[in-house]
Amino acid sequence: MALQPAAGVRDLNPVEVERNRSLCRRLASVYSLWGYRQVAPPTVERADTLEAGGAIDEREVVRLVSGEALGLRPELTAPIARAASTRLATLPRPLRLWSEGPIFRSVQADGALRILEQLQSGVELLGEPSAAADVELLRLLLAAAGSLGLEPGHRPRLLLGHHGLLSLLLERIAEPWRPAARLALTSLNALALAELPLEPGEGRWLRELSRLRGEPGPVLEVLRGWLQHHPLLNQLQATLELVAPAAERQGVKLLLDPCFQPHFALYDGLVLQLVCEGRQAPVAIASGGRYDGLVGRFQAAARQSDGAPAAWASGVGFGFDIEAVRELPGLAARDGQGEARVLVAFAQASGLAAALNALEDLHTSGRVAELHGLPVADREAAQILAARRGCTGLTYLA
Repeated sequence: MALQPAAGVRDLNPVEVERNRSLCRRLASVYSLWGYRQVAPPTVERADTLEAGGAIDEREVVRLVSGEALGLRPELTAPIARAASTRLATLPRPLRLWSEGPIFRSVQADGALRILEQLQSGVELLGEPSAAADVELLRLLLAAAGSLGLEPGHRPRLLLGHHGLLSLLLERIAEPWRPAARLALTSLNALALAELPLEPGEGRWLRELSRLRGEPGPVLEVLRGWLQHHPLLNQLQATLELVAPAAERQGVKLLLDPCFQPHFALYDGLVLQLVCEGRQAPVAIASGGRYDGLVGRFQAAARQSDGAPAAWASGVGFGFDIEAVRELPGLAARDGQGEARVLVAFAQASGLAAALNALEDLHTSGRVAELHGLPVADREAAQILAARRGCTGLTYLA
């Protein structure tokens, strides 16, 4: 009998579980203040939903043995977008939804196939195509991050990019090489970039683009030299100006990277990633963006199948990696101690009934209390037991 969990997953101890729960509660309280309502998409979905029209590599989907092609969700956005386009199609737009739960991904590591399990919490804003939705999402992300207790030592920075902006920039090179150039730029693959059969001037410009990232002002200035006053740049600048005050209040540094793209190719507009300093290296604790095309594909399929009414094909959202947040250095001291607990103990076997009554009285008053079910000789021994159990209080019935 195997005694270890499968590779890629692990057991969580009670303190880790409580910290996860606490972090999710904090985030959920912020989402609710902004008018978002909770939904619970299924863990198991049809494979074509999970692959999001080719945006998610089928090799990353954990497949199930079944009579139809099913798998475990690798993220929460596609299942919610499907539900919004079908069961929730008649609800007024915009839809403001939040969810939390485990996600699963299949990865190759050390020559073996592993399943990664993570806990995610996030929001989706559907049916609002305006730039105001992008601003709302970013301001909500910053407000949610502010609830986590991040400190200056975590050096939080919000990395922003735009799928459409990169497409505009790549129009400067020959069309056949644009997909390969995009892949090389977004994966930071300098070798692949150098191997593209481009004119020398094009190659030099792509290398310059690959290094273009930093504070929004200087980056936008360079971009205007290349794209002039393109409306997309004006929109991006307006978004950044509306987000900057909230970022400053939260101590989050804004960075603009025209080549940044999240792991999954779900997004066709604004993209984002919130990064903090981890114990050994920077850690992405949240990511997301705009995914109008994904919603449009679900809506088109829904109308074809059952004549569902059309809604604005737009969506934008983000998700927090709860366990990445939990493991940030410095958060454990504040978030993981749990509530003060009381140990209820008794001296004689006949005292069990009274001890149970005392236990429930503590529960009625809102105190966390647990029972020691065997007689304890004296109060001193009971205090030792309480300390071993991590209890800060003691009720001893002599």
